[in-house]
Amino acid sequence: MSVDVVQLAQDLTPYATTAITAYGAAVLARVESDAADTTISYGQRILRRLTGRDTPGSETSAAQDALADTVTELAGTPGDADLAAVLRVQIRRLMTAHPDIAADIAEWARPAAPTTVTITTSGDRSPAVQTNYGTINTGDSTT
Repeated sequence: MSVDVVQLAQDLTPYATTAITAYGAAVLARVESDAADTTISYGQRILRRLTGRDTPGSETSAAQDALADTVTELAGTPGDADLAAVLRVQIRRLMTAHPDIAADIAEWARPAAPTTVTITTSGDRSPAVQTNYGTINTGDSTT
């Protein structure tokens, strides 16, 4: 199976950044919350697979360690568009270097991608978080 890693990296980055925004650096932890949003769980699964955290005890490559460092840095400044771009480039490079990882992730079913996250307040201490979802073009045409 041939995977377009450039497009796949572009498609996966919104999931990864949403998970990082939700969980911070803890996104790389092995345990998922049962109450986690589907998109956030998917982003967390992607990041664990890409960084090698999905297989405890396995050695990780320098590229995987660099990606984990970027996740930690982006968790500290989740709105940083430059770091999100760095994350996308690192995802692309890692999948190019590890086509088995790219092929594995490409086969996973994807939930609707988040397009924006809006945080508003409706009182003194009651923030409301709303995630708006868009669709991802997988490139499949069934016409």
